[in-house]
This record gives sequence, C-alpha cells and structure tokens, in this order.
Amino acid sequence: MVKNHKLARAISDANWGELVRQLEYKAEWYGRQLIKIDRYFPSSKRCSNCGHIVEKLPLNIREWDCPECATHHDRDINASINILAAGLAVSVCGATVRPSESKSRKAGAKKQKAPNSDARESRAVS
Repeated sequence: MVKNHKLARAISDANWGELVRQLEYKAEWYGRQLIKIDRYFPSSKRCSNCGHIVEKLPLNIREWDCPECATHHDRDINASINILAAGLAVSVCGATVRPSESKSRKAGAKKQKAPNSDARESRAVS
C-alpha cells in the first residue's frame, strides 16, 4: 500500500478508535455533527453520477469508466463525492444516498416532496 514501510507500519498501528473518539469530542466541542459512514460503503465502486456499483474494482485501478453512464472517474475523487453525498443524505433526511440496486431502481427515480408541499401549491393556485 505505502512504499515507505515505516510509514505503512505507523499507519497500520494507529488506533483508529482513538481517532474517532477525538473527532467525536472535537465535533461536540465546536457544536458540529459527526456522521460515520458504514465501513463497507462502496464509495470507490459506486458511480457518483448514476449510482451504478461496479462489482470488482481492484485497488491498483485508480481510474475507471462507469459501464452504465460512461462517466470517467478518478477513484479517490469519486469516493470523496460519494462520502460527501452519504453524509449530506444522513444529515438532511436520515436516509442513505441511494437505495440498493433492485428492480424498482430500473423504474426510475421519484422526486422527494417537502412536507406540506401540496398545501403550498394549492395556496399558490388559489
């Protein structure tokens, strides 16, 4: 993973639980919300444009093209976009970014309505 073996050892020896604890502490200190994304969230393998998940994407492949929408992705940039979207989705509506692929996904996306949006529309028409 890392060419510098001393750095690789230091990274692998790091206490990730302590890092998370410190992040939680600092987020609370500054009045922020820390959102943890699932460890197995396919951030690198999910197309940030259409949501397609590539089944096999070895770590040595740094760039890839989505087979569904033909968007070209840098692995790390795509992952960061997906992680941001996942965090925003959780903070805004408590949901996941996109539902897992199923037959219903092929039917098309549905627009999410804001609460009382029907009431606002009827007042605007009247």
